[in-house]
Amino acid sequence: MSHLQRVIEESISVLRGLSSLEAPLERAARLVLDRLVAGKKLLICGNGGSASDATHLATEFLCRYREDRRPYPAISLAANGEYMTAVCNDYHADEIFARQVRGLAEKGDVLIAITTSGKSRNILRALEEARLKEVDSIAFLGRDGGFTKGIATIDLIVAGAATARIQEAQKVLFHALCEMVEEKLPKV
Repeated sequence: MSHLQRVIEESISVLRGLSSLEAPLERAARLVLDRLVAGKKLLICGNGGSASDATHLATEFLCRYREDRRPYPAISLAANGEYMTAVCNDYHADEIFARQVRGLAEKGDVLIAITTSGKSRNILRALEEARLKEVDSIAFLGRDGGFTKGIATIDLIVAGAATARIQEAQKVLFHALCEMVEEKLPKV
């Protein structure tokens, strides 16, 4: 089997496992839809490569996914390098998202947190801060969920061993979430 064929087969295997996440994904979509329609915002964060995914997901809601519609408030907490370096310098890297949740989140908002390992301390701290502020949260986790499992309101755990395959599957979940929400969002 060629390298490419092996990668494709691994990806297909992980993607097939997503069918077990249908119920929590539906709950996540309902939560996001209800909160956006109520005028609340999404705060989205991710560690490492998942920081790019956080910005990608925020863009899908703030700009649009498929249909032309009004923008909905979604903020990538990973998009402000100046802020993040200041927190790393003045506090600790574990606090880069938690401090933003503390400063920006309001009751009724939703935190979406992404980590392929489930072992990102900055994601854990963001989810803990959301809980303290009574802000619901959705965690996109990988592997077995790591020490972050069970902290969020809703966990979406992509089982897999390879970070790349987990990230690919998480993107499928992000896009499914966008589709499920966007089809029911008011256009104006």
